[in-house]
Parts: sequence; structure tokens; C-alpha cells
Amino acid sequence: YNQDVMNRRTPPIRWAAIFMLTMTFFLTTMELVRYASFRARFPLGMQIAGVPVGGLTYEEAADRLVQVYQAPIELLYEDARIQVRPATLGFQLKLENMLATADKQRVAQSFWAGFWNYLWNRPTSSLDIPLQAEFDEQRMQHFLENEIAVRYNRPALPPMPMAGESAFYPGQPGTEINYEVSIQRIKQALVSTENRVVRLEIQQTQAPRPTIDVLEFMLKEIIDSSLFDGLVELYLKDLQNGLVLHFTHNRIDEEDIPVNIAYSSWSTIKIPVMVSAFRRISAPYDPNDLIMMEQMIERSDNDSTDALAKAVIDPTFAPMEVTEDMKALGIENTYWAGFFAPGSPMLQDYKTPANQRTDFSTEPDRYAQTTPQDLGLLLEDIYYCAKDYGGSFPLAFNGEITQEECQLMVDYLALNKIGVLIQAGVPANVTVAHKHGWAYEVDDGYIHTIADAGIVYTPGGDYVLSIFAYHPIQAVFEPVNQLFAKLSQAVYSYYNLIAEQ
Repeated sequence: YNQDVMNRRTPPIRWAAIFMLTMTFFLTTMELVRYASFRARFPLGMQIAGVPVGGLTYEEAADRLVQVYQAPIELLYEDARIQVRPATLGFQLKLENMLATADKQRVAQSFWAGFWNYLWNRPTSSLDIPLQAEFDEQRMQHFLENEIAVRYNRPALPPMPMAGESAFYPGQPGTEINYEVSIQRIKQALVSTENRVVRLEIQQTQAPRPTIDVLEFMLKEIIDSSLFDGLVELYLKDLQNGLVLHFTHNRIDEEDIPVNIAYSSWSTIKIPVMVSAFRRISAPYDPNDLIMMEQMIERSDNDSTDALAKAVIDPTFAPMEVTEDMKALGIENTYWAGFFAPGSPMLQDYKTPANQRTDFSTEPDRYAQTTPQDLGLLLEDIYYCAKDYGGSFPLAFNGEITQEECQLMVDYLALNKIGVLIQAGVPANVTVAHKHGWAYEVDDGYIHTIADAGIVYTPGGDYVLSIFAYHPIQAVFEPVNQLFAKLSQAVYSYYNLIAEQ
């Protein structure tokens, strides 16, 4: 009985087993077919340049990378938003290189290990193929300069002069792109899958100093609005860059004439006398010589000038020696023809390019003449000699004037604290190494020429300023003094606009 029962039950179990085996084989075969198809794609878990590509074909992965990395990035210039395609910035994705590297990793994995992970739905790869791309920083900068900067940069506006005044309206700062920082930020955005917004680095630009032409216009406006209605010649030399402003402004007949007019030098001739004296003395100095030097410059004492010149230059021909020293420096319109003492003979009647002009004459004193430019050039030589032993002195005088002696000259000129003319136009703590000059003329008892020339040391830059004013009838001191002060203040303001902002 038991045997019969067993014989009746066996066939269904066997057939069930066969069925299960058949189904397992069938399903396994199907999964193998599916895996074979799946294995033609990139493995699960793989990333290329941070972009998931698992389960994608070669072409699909390429499309996804292009969508991510060739999508526009956004540039922010303050509140402005500008979208730009990476290709425009010279960004090139090395797509084929990255896909080829990923494909090698795909086929390098064991078939059966991959199949096992596939069956259990496990990631078959944790690889992240690094980004490969090329940057063209030149194109980035070109785009920023030609597409962004020209539209969004705000140029700084220079201070502009107040009409007839010696002050300036404030300038306006501008903005500009910091290209180095901005390009680095752009590169970071181009290789990012998420942060594709770039805030450009914007920096403020200082208001520039107005051009020298603006200063010239301002100075002439000051002359026109002043109470002085004569002739003004002004020479300005920038001691940092060598820039020169030199003009005449003639209110006598409203017609400007060429520069380098001959003027009575009056006490400004004491600057050449000082130079010639230092050429002939050396340390240790005779205390009496230094006393006379100080009295000549600080007190503008004529007797001390004659005494010093006779003591250290020549007892008879000192004025001529001074003149020859100026010629050695290339200063051709400056001469001293006789001592200051009344009754002193004129040692030579000098003809210069300036006093031989026929278009205009200030009827200059025949004993001593100069021009604003000549004094400016001489002061420039003193400045450079004192600063670094530059200028014309070392060569022209064969080292007979030392750098220390040039500094002494500056120190003596700085003792001339009269509080008027050029000095009146600058702050009290500013050093003005200068010499002024004016005189009541013998012929009519009036002043006709007033002059001041000096080196001005300022925080915004050092310069030489030499101004002469002439009037054929009378140069009244106070209007001329106020004019010189305003001209000096305007020049000082021009040089110190940036320093004071």
C-alpha cells in the first residue's frame, strides 16, 4: 500500500522540480540577456566630472555632460545680470577623453562580478572620472573688457575747477572689473555642476587728477577775475614726471604773447648768487660767509649780497662770474651786470634772446634780468642735486658743488618766510624754498615787476613754481599778492586733490 502511494505521488513533485529548474534557467537567461544589454551602458554609480552617468549609453552620457557644462553661466556686475555661454569664454570640454576613460573602466570590470551586483541591485562602480577641460583666460579677459567693462564700468570723473576760484569741485570715483579675481571665479563656475553664478570682483577707482590743460584754464580764469590788469607769466615744473606748464596771460591789450619775456630780476638774482658762492666755498665754512648767505636770502639784504659776492666770488667782477656760471648751466636769459650798491658801475651790457625781442618789452633793469623759466630751471637743478645729486650741477661744475651744499641752498631758501605771494597760497606746514623780488624803480618811483620763484614740497608731489607780474603803469602790491596767492593755492590744490580725498 505504501509503495503504491509513493508511486502515485512522485511524478507531480518531479514535474514541479523540473518546472522550477526550467523557470530559474529561463529567468537567469533573461537576466543575463538584460545584463548584457545593461553592461553596454555605463555601470551604476559611475560619475563623469561629478555628473551621474550610471545606466546611460555613451551618447546619452555625452548629452548629459554637454547639458551640464555647456549651459550658460551668469555673471553679476553689481545688480546687473549677464548670461554667457562657456564657449564664448573659451571653455572647451574634453568630452571624448572623459568618455573614453569611463568606457575603459566599464569593460574592465569582471562580467560575473558585475552580473552578481546587478542581480542584487548594487552599484557596480564608485568611480568619478575627473573633469577634463581647457580654459582660455585671454578670451575671458577679452570678453570682460569688450562686452562687460565697456557697458558697466563707470569712469571716475576728475575734480573740476570752480570758475575764478582756486578750489575744485570734488571728483567722482568710478568702478572697474578686477580681471584677475573675476577670471578665477569664472573658471570655478565653469567647472561646477551647481554653482554657475559668478559675482564679478568690482573695485572702486579714484578720481584722477585733472589734466594740465584744465589747470592752465583755471589759472587763466583766476588772472582774468583778479584786480590786476597787467601781464602774468607763469612757469610750473612737475618734479616727479617733468611735465611743464608755461604761459603768459596778458590783460594789458588782451593779446597773449610768447613766453620767455625779459624781466627785471630784482632780488630773485640772489638765487644765482647763492649758487655761485657755494661753487667757490667748501666745508668747513667761514661763519661770516654763512651769516651773509642767510641775510642775503632770508632778509633779502642787498649789502650782504654784495659783501658775500666780493668775499667769495670776486671783489670786482663777481656779477660777471655769476652770469658765466648761469651760462654754464644753459641758463641764457639771466645775468647780473653790477653790484647792488647805488653808483656801482655796470660791468657789461648783456644781450640775451629775451631782451632782444621786439614784440613786447617790460623795460627791464639793465643791471639784472631773468625769466620765469630760467629761475625754474635753476631751482630744478638745486632740487635734484639735493635729492640724489642729480641735475646739471655735478657735470657743469665738476663736483665743486656737493649734494650737502645743495641741501643747504634749499634750507636757506626755505628760511625766506614772508607769508605772501606763493607762500600765502599753501598751508603753513608746507615748505616753500623760494626767493621773491620787487623794487620801486628809480625812473618813476613805482613798482612795475613783482616776482616769486620757489620749490614747493607737498604731500601730493613737489614742483617748481615761478611767477612774474608786470604792469607798465604800476603793479600795486596787494592785488598782485592776492593774485599770486590764488595762483599758488590753485596749483597746490591741483597737486593735492588725491592726497586730500
